[in-house]
Amino acid sequence: MDARGLGRWGEERAAAWLRRRGYRIEGMNFSCRLGEIDIIARRGRVLAFVEVKLRKDARFAQAREFVTRAKQERIKAAASLWLEQNETELQPRFDVIEIYAPQGQEGSVRIEHIRDAFQ
Repeated sequence: MDARGLGRWGEERAAAWLRRRGYRIEGMNFSCRLGEIDIIARRGRVLAFVEVKLRKDARFAQAREFVTRAKQERIKAAASLWLEQNETELQPRFDVIEIYAPQGQEGSVRIEHIRDAFQ
């Protein structure tokens, strides 16, 4: 499977993981000229804009470390546009979900959810 397909697989795993924890998925792969948001999910009074990072392991660095300051700014810009287009009373938050899949799709998967990962 190519990198894009593997990334989509990771996003689907993250969305399923969120659903099992009571989140409702409002959207996936929102893309605009300003940036992209992997998952938009709500739970209670929170609207989470979620960046998903998939890696084999954390030997080189934790997956969250690949959400650079520049990437954060693009996510925030895209989220601002989404909020302009979708009026809500929910409190926005930026999360990161790390997925570690040492054997790719065939092996065990570990998922870490970092809430309020950046502002």
